Formats: sequence, C-alpha cells, structure tokens
Amino acid sequence: MSDVVLYEQEGAVAILTLNRPEALNAMTGELLTRVAELGEKAATDESVRCVVITGAGRAFCAGGDVKGMAARPADGGGGLVSRVDVLRQQEEISRLLYEMPKPTIAMLNGHAVGAGLSLALAADLRVASDQAKLGTAFARVGFSGDFGGTWLLQRLVGPSKAKELYFLADVMDANRALELGLVSKVVPHDTLREETMALAKRLAAGPTLAYGRMKDNFTFGATNTLADTLTKEAENMIASGQTEDHRNAARAFVEKREPEFVGR
Repeated sequence: MSDVVLYEQEGAVAILTLNRPEALNAMTGELLTRVAELGEKAATDESVRCVVITGAGRAFCAGGDVKGMAARPADGGGGLVSRVDVLRQQEEISRLLYEMPKPTIAMLNGHAVGAGLSLALAADLRVASDQAKLGTAFARVGFSGDFGGTWLLQRLVGPSKAKELYFLADVMDANRALELGLVSKVVPHDTLREETMALAKRLAAGPTLAYGRMKDNFTFGATNTLADTLTKEAENMIASGQTEDHRNAARAFVEKREPEFVGR
C-alpha cells in the first residue's frame, strides 16, 4: 500500500499526513488519489469526529509537482476533456474537507502554496506554525489555479483582495495570513501539533451531528439566497433538535453541568 499519505487515529481524531517530505509534499497523481481515498474513509467512519490534515517534514504542501509538469509533453498527454476529468477527480479532497459532516483542521507546519494553499483553505479551520508561509503561487508558473482556491479565498478576504493575492502571488508569513483571516491561529512551531490536537479533541468531544448540520448551512448559504438559507437552517435546526445529543445537552443545561456528546 502506498505511503505517500499517512493515516492515523488518535481517539476520535483522524490525522492525514501528506508524506513526500523530500519534495515538500508536492502533489502527484498517486498522492492525490490516496489522500482522497483516506479523506473519504475519515468522512464516513463514525468513530472519527474531527479530521486534521498536515504535511511531513518542512512543508504542509508546496502545491503541484512542477518538476513533473516540466517533464510532460507540451500537450500534457491525452485529450483536453480527459485531462479536465482527471484533474477534477483529483480535486475531490477539497470538496471532502469542505463538506464532510464533521470539523476539519489544516495544521500548517510550513509552506502552503499553490494548490497546497487551496487544500488548506478547504478545511474549516487552519492552525499555522509561526514558521509557515502562504501564497497562491499559480501566476508564477503560468497557471490559473485549482483545488477550489478562488472560490474559497474570496469568501475569506473578499473578491478584490483575493484577486490581488492571485495576480501578484506574493508569499506571506503566518502573522500576515492571520491579519487577513486566512488562518485561525498562529502558534510557536514547537507546540503546533500539541495545540492543534487540543483544538481537534475539543471539537471531537463536541456535538458532532450539530457541527455537520452547521457545515451544511454554510455550504448551502454560500450559493443560495437568504430566504432559501432560512429554510435550510429551519430544517437542520428541527432535525438537530431530535438528536440524543440535543436532549442530553438540554438536560445538562438545566442541571448546570457540562454536557456529554455521543454523536447520536
């Protein structure tokens, strides 16, 4: 079995690690196929209640494998339609991180650039090492961008700033990324895993089903009207009110104690 992506589970938290450290975890077809498979595994495993994605070594992900691109024939090999279909399938990990009904966290241990930044933006939250660097990078190699970065980035910083970040492709440090709202938190590099896992375990102990419906509301609301989103919220609110977690939490509130969520 391929080891270009590692999978481990710590309690109710699944950790996906891009594992090409010698290439700064640059994306290959093999890596993307594997991370999508493992992302699907984490999304559907009921014992997993939070998912963390990170990179091995000095980088989160340096984006596409530019050396491999340079070695390809000028036409890219294969027809245009087939290449679009292949890329779209490889991008599936972004959709999974964004839509799976449980919280996702990108743990940024180093550079997150190009498609690596897009991948990080697809997670619900991003915790960055103070040594991390972020940038879109696509313009530097004559690309327009993929893995959902344009859709995600403009929702975080607005269309004008997102275009600036794509056009100029400057690399920013973690603190600048925090100022812009690209990351949720910046922590000392040596405590990155400890602090990220503390956050992940807090989320994993929370109301998993409610988190999933919250994400559904956000995803729906991103492309629908307020009126339609109010209906979606009402549907999810009524459904979440029928869960064991809600009933237990309501009793805990009345009894002035901390609730215990079981994901049912």
